[in-house]
Amino acid sequence: MTSSTTRPGSGRDRVVLIVAFAVYLVLLTWVVLWKLEMPWIGDAAGLARPLKLVPFVPSGDAGASSPAEMVINLALFVPFGLFVGALAPGWSWWKAGVVALGASLLLEMAQHVISTGSFDTTDLIVNTAGALVGWVIFLAVRRRAGDRTPMVMTRICAIACALALAAVVAFVLSPLDYGPQRDVVVERSAQR
Repeated sequence: MTSSTTRPGSGRDRVVLIVAFAVYLVLLTWVVLWKLEMPWIGDAAGLARPLKLVPFVPSGDAGASSPAEMVINLALFVPFGLFVGALAPGWSWWKAGVVALGASLLLEMAQHVISTGSFDTTDLIVNTAGALVGWVIFLAVRRRAGDRTPMVMTRICAIACALALAAVVAFVLSPLDYGPQRDVVVERSAQR
């Protein structure tokens, strides 16, 4: 492997990658926490609510994760792996995975604390898997592009960011409404 495939390329490429990654992270946060709606804090914020600690299956008061939701979460995190690969090409897959897991954990904790969703270990696993898929795509690009990898990854990430922005604008301007929960409160019958 040549040194140019282990570094992110020119200064301009790196700036483009960092700006595109920042835009992606803002969009990712908006999608995960508020489902592209105006930011809000749920009424159950700060209240004790259950955590879904058993992945993929119903547990406690939480239902099983839907396949559609898992596919969406996987797809949302693929760019994360692409960006990590482009910005830190010398990292191993497990470092990229740990960073993705950390980002996912922060988002899960935030949505639980502000009551825009529930903490779900399924999301942690699927989000991290999505980022690792992005990492594998980065490795395939690096194998194919060789010394041109930094330039190719800059273009891929910039195009992905532009497409994500266009999709968000189209969704926000459309009459579609995801209809997220306004807060997550689990009601329990009083046992006396």
